[in-house]
Amino acid sequence: MIRHNPEKNRVVAPPGDAKDRLLLAAGQEFAEKGYEAATVRDICLAAGVNVAAVNYYFGDKKRLYIESVKHAHRERVRQVPEPDWPAGTAAARKLHDFIGNMLERMLGFGQPPWQVRLMLREVLQPTEACRELVEDYFRPHFELLVSILGELTGDAVDAPRLRRIALSVIGQCFLYRAAGDVVGMLVPEDERHDLHSLGQLTDHIAAFTLAAVGAGPSLAPAASHRRGPPAEPAAS
Repeated sequence: MIRHNPEKNRVVAPPGDAKDRLLLAAGQEFAEKGYEAATVRDICLAAGVNVAAVNYYFGDKKRLYIESVKHAHRERVRQVPEPDWPAGTAAARKLHDFIGNMLERMLGFGQPPWQVRLMLREVLQPTEACRELVEDYFRPHFELLVSILGELTGDAVDAPRLRRIALSVIGQCFLYRAAGDVVGMLVPEDERHDLHSLGQLTDHIAAFTLAAVGAGPSLAPAASHRRGPPAEPAAS
């Protein structure tokens, strides 16, 4: 599985607006320690602001946490914007691009790893922040995926099943983020190196999904290459 290098340097008291510095410092602190263990004092120290700034800008620690999670997600979207498709783009291309975009956001290539860690922590141990993320960001993204799958399947699949298929697509991508170390234990190193790049994973999940909904070729080997059943014994 693709490995993520740990952060070597934390950003402490960067220049700029005090509110932005608080969001950045809080995001890193919450990602590293979790909500309960992170302290307002340490966050403010890292941000270079007075402790009273938390109440001034956010009201309390809970709201600071929620806003730092939402800020981390907005940064991921800014760093990896959604595809912009021209009119007439094929649904299969949209699906492939969507999956690649989602994988890149989840795996965090070349981006601050604390953002991805904070988002992962929130998804695995949801708080009130997760509900706001779902309503403000995740739901529109999910509905876009469902609409792409609807284009691929036409009227052949009803809405509940489309949503289950969409969740299966997300689950395939999320596996490489949430269980990357386990994937690394299961898959030989040379296979991880050759087949688990962003592009290779995108191609695989897109092809798998297209085959599953009947909009792409089967992943099974061609019939001519399959081994046939054993021959019947000759009659005596």
